Amino acid sequence: MLYREWLYEWLELYVKASAKERTYQKYRRQAEKYILPALGDCDVNALTAVELQKFSVSLSECGLAPNSVNFILAVLKSSLKKGVQLGIIEKQYGDAIVRPRNRPNAVSCFTKEEQQKIENYILKQKNPYLFGILLALYSGLRIGELLALTWEDIDLQRGTLSVTKSCYDKWENGRYIKAIDTTKTKSSERVIPLPRQIVVHMRALKKQTDSRYVVVGKTAWGAQVRPYQRAFERLLKKLNIKHRGFHALRHTFATRALEVGVDVKTLSEILGHRDPSITLRRYTHSLMEHKKEMMNRVGQLLRE
Repeated sequence: MLYREWLYEWLELYVKASAKERTYQKYRRQAEKYILPALGDCDVNALTAVELQKFSVSLSECGLAPNSVNFILAVLKSSLKKGVQLGIIEKQYGDAIVRPRNRPNAVSCFTKEEQQKIENYILKQKNPYLFGILLALYSGLRIGELLALTWEDIDLQRGTLSVTKSCYDKWENGRYIKAIDTTKTKSSERVIPLPRQIVVHMRALKKQTDSRYVVVGKTAWGAQVRPYQRAFERLLKKLNIKHRGFHALRHTFATRALEVGVDVKTLSEILGHRDPSITLRRYTHSLMEHKKEMMNRVGQLLRE
């Protein structure tokens, strides 16, 4: 049996049946782009430890980041393990692969001055479409969570926001459509208390829109991920701010929260991390300016 035949069978019978549609599509894209061209025509029992290691090295040599290489190898290894469990493959050597070391992504956030420029522009424009950027800056929402928000998720009386779902752009019938999915993880389901100042703006926004979605779009299903990311890029260019991805808004929220003294456990719950240690590891390096300020306060003792 060719590995190509088994890989497609595994994707359809096992991944599609147990994973989110979005996860299945991601597995399939990585398989078709990287795994099948290199290994698809091999017999399933010809995938030796050396052949798999050569494949791993080739991924790194083509310029892929370690995290991307490890994801592709995880897809490969999972398919081989299931093949062994079912007796289709005699032995799998995925565990013998020496993987590239993961490098934690550097946290990139906006400075206070850049954040102020973004906020001032959005408030001055009074554009309902751009309001989501402001909301992300003061809630730490991921873009999928933000664009899936409906007014049913907002309690303006209590000043809270409930994260119960997410969305992504799905390719269907020759175009991208908005697809609603569950949250990234179970811990991503959460209730976020909103700052009073944001609630005031949300009340005004609700009065001027008849959309079911908090972030309005050109269609009945609200804004979509890719067009919204491009709108954010255009905004940064217009304001002459260095390009950063939309996720930098989440990083900025977390950094500002730590700077004003929000404890790590509370911040972890607001961000939807499953463990406060994740929050601590990710954001302790993004507080250099805050650290400098604190050290200068300590240094004042010298003058005294």
